[in-house]
Amino acid sequence: MAKTPPFPQMCKFLILLSFFGSAAVLQLSAAALSFGFYAATCPAAELLVRNTVRSASSVDPTVPAKLLRLLFHDCFVEGCDASVLLQGNGTERSDPGNRSLGGFEVIESAKRGLEFFCPATVSCADIVVLAARDAVEFAGGPFVQVPTGRRDGRISAASNVRPNIVDTSFSVDQMMSLFAAKGLSADDLVVLSGAHTIGTAHCSAFSDRFRRGPNGQLTLIDSSLDGAYADQLIRHCPAGASSSATVDNDPATALVFDNQYYKNILSHRGLFQSDSVLMSDGRTRVQVESLAKDQTGFFESWAESFLKLSSIGIKSGDEGDIRLSCSVNNI
Repeated sequence: MAKTPPFPQMCKFLILLSFFGSAAVLQLSAAALSFGFYAATCPAAELLVRNTVRSASSVDPTVPAKLLRLLFHDCFVEGCDASVLLQGNGTERSDPGNRSLGGFEVIESAKRGLEFFCPATVSCADIVVLAARDAVEFAGGPFVQVPTGRRDGRISAASNVRPNIVDTSFSVDQMMSLFAAKGLSADDLVVLSGAHTIGTAHCSAFSDRFRRGPNGQLTLIDSSLDGAYADQLIRHCPAGASSSATVDNDPATALVFDNQYYKNILSHRGLFQSDSVLMSDGRTRVQVESLAKDQTGFFESWAESFLKLSSIGIKSGDEGDIRLSCSVNNI
Protein backbone atom coordinates (compact mmCIF):
# COMPACT_ATOMS: atom_id res chain seq x y z
CA MET A 1 0.00 0.00 0.00
CA ALA A 2 1.44 3.36 -1.03
CA LYS A 3 2.38 5.82 1.66
CA THR A 4 0.73 9.21 1.85
CA PRO A 5 3.01 11.49 -0.15
CA PRO A 6 4.89 14.41 1.36
CA PHE A 7 3.51 17.84 0.58
CA PRO A 8 4.79 18.43 -2.96
CA GLN A 9 5.21 22.07 -3.81
CA MET A 10 3.39 21.69 -7.09
CA CYS A 11 0.31 20.55 -5.15
CA LYS A 12 0.24 23.48 -2.75
CA PHE A 13 -2.14 26.28 -3.45
CA LEU A 14 -2.68 29.11 -1.04
CA ILE A 15 -6.11 30.20 -2.13
CA LEU A 16 -7.67 33.25 -0.53
CA LEU A 17 -11.24 33.63 -1.72
CA SER A 18 -13.65 36.37 -0.71
CA PHE A 19 -17.09 35.35 0.46
CA PHE A 20 -18.69 38.51 -0.89
CA GLY A 21 -20.17 38.20 -4.36
CA SER A 22 -20.31 34.40 -4.09
CA ALA A 23 -23.33 32.20 -3.43
CA ALA A 24 -25.92 33.39 -0.94
CA VAL A 25 -24.81 30.86 1.63
CA LEU A 26 -21.36 32.45 1.67
CA GLN A 27 -22.75 35.96 1.91
CA LEU A 28 -24.78 34.95 4.94
CA SER A 29 -21.72 33.39 6.52
CA ALA A 30 -19.35 36.29 5.91
CA ALA A 31 -20.48 38.34 8.89
CA ALA A 32 -19.87 35.49 11.33
CA LEU A 33 -16.66 34.02 9.92
CA SER A 34 -13.29 35.67 9.39
CA PHE A 35 -9.75 34.73 8.49
CA GLY A 36 -7.57 34.63 11.59
CA PHE A 37 -10.59 34.61 13.90
CA TYR A 38 -8.46 33.19 16.74
CA ALA A 39 -5.42 35.41 16.12
CA ALA A 40 -5.86 37.23 19.43
CA THR A 41 -7.61 34.64 21.59
CA CYS A 42 -5.75 31.46 20.55
CA PRO A 43 -3.04 32.25 17.99
CA ALA A 44 -1.73 28.68 17.84
CA ALA A 45 -5.17 27.13 17.20
CA GLU A 46 -4.70 26.25 13.54
CA LEU A 47 -1.14 25.04 14.10
CA LEU A 48 -2.24 22.75 16.93
CA VAL A 49 -5.00 21.21 14.80
CA ARG A 50 -2.58 20.87 11.90
CA ASN A 51 0.05 19.09 13.98
CA THR A 52 -2.57 16.75 15.45
CA VAL A 53 -3.78 15.78 11.98
CA ARG A 54 -0.23 15.40 10.71
CA SER A 55 0.71 13.12 13.59
CA ALA A 56 -2.40 10.95 13.23
CA SER A 57 -1.99 10.70 9.45
CA SER A 58 1.64 9.63 9.74
CA VAL A 59 0.56 6.71 11.91
CA ASP A 60 -2.58 5.84 9.92
CA PRO A 61 -2.69 7.00 6.27
CA THR A 62 -6.46 6.39 6.16
CA VAL A 63 -7.06 9.27 8.61
CA PRO A 64 -7.30 12.04 5.95
CA ALA A 65 -10.22 10.34 4.19
CA LYS A 66 -11.99 9.79 7.51
CA LEU A 67 -11.68 13.44 8.50
CA LEU A 68 -12.91 14.64 5.12
CA ARG A 69 -15.94 12.35 5.23
CA LEU A 70 -16.66 13.49 8.78
CA LEU A 71 -16.91 17.07 7.53
CA PHE A 72 -19.43 16.15 4.84
CA HIS A 73 -21.62 14.25 7.28
CA ASP A 74 -21.47 17.11 9.76
CA CYS A 75 -22.20 19.99 7.38
CA PHE A 76 -25.02 18.32 5.46
CA VAL A 77 -27.00 17.69 8.66
CA GLU A 78 -27.76 20.76 10.84
CA GLY A 79 -24.93 22.66 9.13
CA CYS A 80 -21.23 22.78 10.04
CA ASP A 81 -21.80 22.76 13.80
CA ALA A 82 -20.08 19.59 15.04
CA SER A 83 -23.47 18.01 15.79
CA VAL A 84 -22.22 14.73 14.30
CA LEU A 85 -19.70 14.47 17.15
CA LEU A 86 -22.29 14.30 19.92
CA GLN A 87 -22.68 10.86 21.46
CA GLY A 88 -25.83 9.30 22.86
CA ASN A 89 -28.98 7.45 21.89
CA GLY A 90 -30.82 9.11 19.03
CA THR A 91 -27.95 11.39 18.00
CA GLU A 92 -26.68 11.75 14.43
CA ARG A 93 -23.67 9.68 15.35
CA SER A 94 -25.91 6.76 16.38
CA ASP A 95 -27.68 6.55 13.02
CA PRO A 96 -26.67 3.49 10.93
CA GLY A 97 -25.64 5.84 8.13
CA ASN A 98 -22.97 7.33 10.39
CA ARG A 99 -21.72 4.25 12.20
CA SER A 100 -18.89 3.77 9.73
CA LEU A 101 -17.57 7.30 10.28
CA GLY A 102 -14.10 7.65 11.72
CA GLY A 103 -11.63 10.29 12.79
CA PHE A 104 -13.45 11.22 16.00
CA GLU A 105 -10.39 10.53 18.12
CA VAL A 106 -8.33 12.99 16.05
CA ILE A 107 -10.85 15.76 16.64
CA GLU A 108 -11.00 14.96 20.35
CA SER A 109 -7.21 14.96 20.60
CA ALA A 110 -7.01 18.40 19.01
CA LYS A 111 -9.79 19.64 21.30
CA ARG A 112 -8.00 18.44 24.43
CA GLY A 113 -4.87 20.32 23.40
CA LEU A 114 -6.82 23.47 22.64
CA GLU A 115 -8.68 23.30 25.95
CA PHE A 116 -5.32 23.12 27.72
CA PHE A 117 -3.85 26.16 25.98
CA CYS A 118 -7.02 28.16 25.20
CA PRO A 119 -9.92 27.03 27.42
CA ALA A 120 -13.46 27.51 26.12
CA THR A 121 -12.25 29.34 23.02
CA VAL A 122 -12.08 27.16 19.89
CA SER A 123 -15.25 25.41 18.70
CA CYS A 124 -15.40 21.77 17.73
CA ALA A 125 -17.10 22.92 14.51
CA ASP A 126 -13.99 24.89 13.52
CA ILE A 127 -11.75 21.96 14.46
CA VAL A 128 -13.69 19.65 12.13
CA VAL A 129 -13.30 22.10 9.23
CA LEU A 130 -9.62 22.79 9.89
CA ALA A 131 -8.86 19.09 10.30
CA ALA A 132 -10.55 18.24 6.99
CA ARG A 133 -8.71 21.09 5.27
CA ASP A 134 -5.36 19.88 6.59
CA ALA A 135 -6.19 16.26 5.82
CA VAL A 136 -6.65 17.07 2.14
CA GLU A 137 -3.29 18.80 1.97
CA PHE A 138 -1.51 15.99 3.80
CA ALA A 139 -2.93 13.55 1.22
CA GLY A 140 -1.38 15.60 -1.58
CA GLY A 141 -4.21 18.03 -2.30
CA PRO A 142 -4.43 21.82 -2.16
CA PHE A 143 -4.10 23.96 0.93
CA VAL A 144 -7.16 26.16 1.39
CA GLN A 145 -7.17 29.20 3.63
CA VAL A 146 -10.47 28.96 5.52
CA PRO A 147 -12.24 31.48 7.78
CA THR A 148 -13.21 30.45 11.30
CA GLY A 149 -15.65 31.53 13.97
CA ARG A 150 -18.23 28.75 13.83
CA ARG A 151 -20.00 27.75 17.03
CA ASP A 152 -21.14 24.29 18.11
CA GLY A 153 -24.75 23.21 17.74
CA ARG A 154 -26.79 21.79 20.57
CA ILE A 155 -29.17 19.63 18.50
CA SER A 156 -28.22 16.24 17.09
CA ALA A 157 -30.99 13.89 15.92
CA ALA A 158 -30.63 10.61 14.07
CA SER A 159 -33.90 11.33 12.27
CA ASN A 160 -32.20 14.21 10.44
CA VAL A 161 -29.43 12.09 8.94
CA ARG A 162 -31.01 10.05 6.14
CA PRO A 163 -32.95 12.92 4.53
CA ASN A 164 -29.78 14.99 4.36
CA ILE A 165 -26.95 12.74 3.16
CA VAL A 166 -26.27 11.36 -0.30
CA ASP A 167 -27.00 7.68 -0.78
CA THR A 168 -24.58 5.86 -3.08
CA SER A 169 -27.52 4.79 -5.27
CA PHE A 170 -28.72 8.38 -5.89
CA SER A 171 -29.38 9.73 -9.37
CA VAL A 172 -28.01 13.07 -10.53
CA ASP A 173 -31.44 14.62 -10.00
CA GLN A 174 -31.54 13.42 -6.40
CA MET A 175 -28.03 14.67 -5.69
CA MET A 176 -28.63 18.03 -7.36
CA SER A 177 -31.78 18.52 -5.32
CA LEU A 178 -30.00 17.78 -2.05
CA PHE A 179 -27.01 19.96 -2.91
CA ALA A 180 -29.25 22.84 -4.00
CA ALA A 181 -30.98 22.69 -0.62
CA LYS A 182 -27.57 23.31 0.96
CA GLY A 183 -26.75 26.25 -1.32
CA LEU A 184 -24.46 24.19 -3.53
CA SER A 185 -24.52 24.12 -7.33
CA ALA A 186 -24.26 21.34 -9.89
CA ASP A 187 -20.60 22.29 -10.34
CA ASP A 188 -20.08 21.95 -6.59
CA LEU A 189 -21.65 18.50 -6.77
CA VAL A 190 -19.11 17.31 -9.33
CA VAL A 191 -16.14 18.94 -7.60
CA LEU A 192 -17.01 17.78 -4.08
CA SER A 193 -17.67 14.25 -5.35
CA GLY A 194 -13.93 14.28 -5.99
CA ALA A 195 -13.56 13.59 -2.26
CA HIS A 196 -13.99 9.96 -3.33
CA THR A 197 -10.44 10.07 -4.65
CA ILE A 198 -9.42 8.90 -1.17
CA GLY A 199 -11.09 6.62 1.34
CA THR A 200 -12.64 3.19 1.46
CA ALA A 201 -16.14 1.73 1.31
CA HIS A 202 -17.82 -1.34 2.73
CA CYS A 203 -19.01 -3.94 0.25
CA SER A 204 -22.62 -3.09 1.07
CA ALA A 205 -22.12 0.48 -0.21
CA PHE A 206 -22.05 -0.66 -3.84
CA SER A 207 -24.07 -3.88 -3.57
CA ASP A 208 -26.86 -2.35 -5.67
CA ARG A 209 -24.61 -2.82 -8.72
CA PHE A 210 -24.46 -6.58 -8.16
CA ARG A 211 -26.84 -9.48 -7.52
CA ARG A 212 -25.98 -11.89 -4.72
CA GLY A 213 -26.76 -15.47 -5.67
CA PRO A 214 -27.90 -18.37 -3.46
CA ASN A 215 -24.31 -19.17 -2.54
CA GLY A 216 -23.62 -15.55 -1.69
CA GLN A 217 -21.47 -14.91 -4.75
CA LEU A 218 -21.85 -11.52 -6.43
CA THR A 219 -22.83 -11.20 -10.09
CA LEU A 220 -22.59 -7.92 -11.98
CA ILE A 221 -25.94 -6.46 -13.05
CA ASP A 222 -24.84 -2.85 -13.76
CA SER A 223 -23.56 -2.87 -17.33
CA SER A 224 -22.11 0.64 -16.95
CA LEU A 225 -19.34 -0.76 -14.73
CA ASP A 226 -16.12 -1.95 -16.36
CA GLY A 227 -16.07 -5.74 -16.35
CA ALA A 228 -12.49 -6.16 -15.17
CA TYR A 229 -13.09 -3.70 -12.35
CA ALA A 230 -16.30 -5.52 -11.41
CA ASP A 231 -14.32 -8.77 -11.17
CA GLN A 232 -11.84 -7.02 -8.89
CA LEU A 233 -14.65 -5.88 -6.61
CA ILE A 234 -16.13 -9.38 -6.53
CA ARG A 235 -12.76 -10.78 -5.44
CA HIS A 236 -12.66 -8.26 -2.60
CA CYS A 237 -16.24 -9.00 -1.57
CA PRO A 238 -16.61 -12.79 -1.94
CA ALA A 239 -19.26 -14.97 -0.39
CA GLY A 240 -18.78 -15.06 3.35
CA ALA A 241 -16.72 -11.87 3.44
CA SER A 242 -16.72 -10.06 6.75
CA SER A 243 -19.21 -7.23 7.12
CA SER A 244 -16.20 -5.04 7.89
CA ALA A 245 -14.53 -5.80 4.54
CA THR A 246 -13.73 -2.68 2.53
CA VAL A 247 -12.37 -1.67 -0.86
CA ASP A 248 -10.57 1.49 -1.92
CA ASN A 249 -12.77 4.19 -3.46
CA ASP A 250 -10.00 4.82 -5.98
CA PRO A 251 -8.29 1.62 -7.15
CA ALA A 252 -5.40 3.52 -8.75
CA THR A 253 -4.12 6.05 -6.17
CA ALA A 254 -6.02 5.12 -3.04
CA LEU A 255 -4.23 7.38 -0.56
CA VAL A 256 -3.54 10.38 -2.78
CA PHE A 257 -5.86 13.34 -3.19
CA ASP A 258 -5.71 13.93 -6.94
CA ASN A 259 -7.97 14.02 -10.01
CA GLN A 260 -7.74 10.26 -10.59
CA TYR A 261 -11.36 9.96 -9.43
CA TYR A 262 -12.55 11.62 -12.62
CA LYS A 263 -10.29 9.45 -14.77
CA ASN A 264 -11.81 6.43 -13.08
CA ILE A 265 -15.32 7.59 -13.95
CA LEU A 266 -14.33 8.10 -17.59
CA SER A 267 -13.04 4.51 -17.69
CA HIS A 268 -16.25 3.21 -16.04
CA ARG A 269 -14.49 2.51 -12.76
CA GLY A 270 -16.51 4.70 -10.44
CA LEU A 271 -17.16 2.63 -7.33
CA PHE A 272 -20.65 3.91 -6.56
CA GLN A 273 -23.63 4.32 -8.80
CA SER A 274 -23.69 7.95 -7.65
CA ASP A 275 -20.18 8.28 -9.15
CA SER A 276 -21.00 6.66 -12.47
CA VAL A 277 -24.13 8.72 -13.11
CA LEU A 278 -21.99 11.88 -13.19
CA MET A 279 -20.60 10.59 -16.49
CA SER A 280 -23.88 9.33 -17.90
CA ASP A 281 -25.75 12.61 -17.33
CA GLY A 282 -25.10 15.40 -19.81
CA ARG A 283 -25.43 18.08 -17.12
CA THR A 284 -22.34 16.82 -15.29
CA ARG A 285 -20.36 14.93 -17.93
CA VAL A 286 -18.56 17.95 -19.40
CA GLN A 287 -17.15 18.95 -16.02
CA VAL A 288 -16.07 15.38 -15.27
CA GLU A 289 -14.19 15.28 -18.56
CA SER A 290 -12.59 18.67 -17.87
CA LEU A 291 -11.44 17.83 -14.35
CA ALA A 292 -10.03 14.49 -15.51
CA LYS A 293 -7.64 16.40 -17.77
CA ASP A 294 -6.73 19.22 -15.42
CA GLN A 295 -5.59 18.52 -11.86
CA THR A 296 -4.70 22.17 -11.26
CA GLY A 297 -8.21 23.14 -12.32
CA PHE A 298 -9.63 20.52 -9.97
CA PHE A 299 -7.61 21.88 -7.05
CA GLU A 300 -8.71 25.45 -7.76
CA SER A 301 -12.36 24.38 -8.04
CA TRP A 302 -12.00 22.25 -4.91
CA ALA A 303 -10.87 25.28 -2.89
CA GLU A 304 -13.91 27.29 -3.90
CA SER A 305 -16.38 24.45 -3.33
CA PHE A 306 -14.74 23.49 -0.03
CA LEU A 307 -15.29 27.00 1.28
CA LYS A 308 -18.95 26.78 0.35
CA LEU A 309 -19.30 23.33 1.92
CA SER A 310 -17.68 24.43 5.17
CA SER A 311 -20.02 27.43 5.43
CA ILE A 312 -23.32 25.54 5.29
CA GLY A 313 -25.68 26.44 8.13
CA ILE A 314 -23.04 27.83 10.44
CA LYS A 315 -24.05 29.01 13.89
CA SER A 316 -22.82 32.10 15.66
CA GLY A 317 -23.49 34.05 18.84
CA ASP A 318 -26.40 32.75 20.86
CA GLU A 319 -27.13 30.08 18.23
CA GLY A 320 -24.40 27.83 19.55
CA ASP A 321 -21.81 27.07 22.20
CA ILE A 322 -18.09 26.45 22.50
CA ARG A 323 -18.22 22.87 23.75
CA LEU A 324 -15.66 21.90 26.36
CA SER A 325 -15.79 18.33 25.04
CA CYS A 326 -16.77 17.62 21.44
CA SER A 327 -18.79 14.51 22.29
CA VAL A 328 -21.17 16.09 24.83
CA ASN A 329 -23.09 19.32 25.16
CA ASN A 330 -22.08 21.76 27.88
CA ILE A 331 -24.08 21.42 31.07
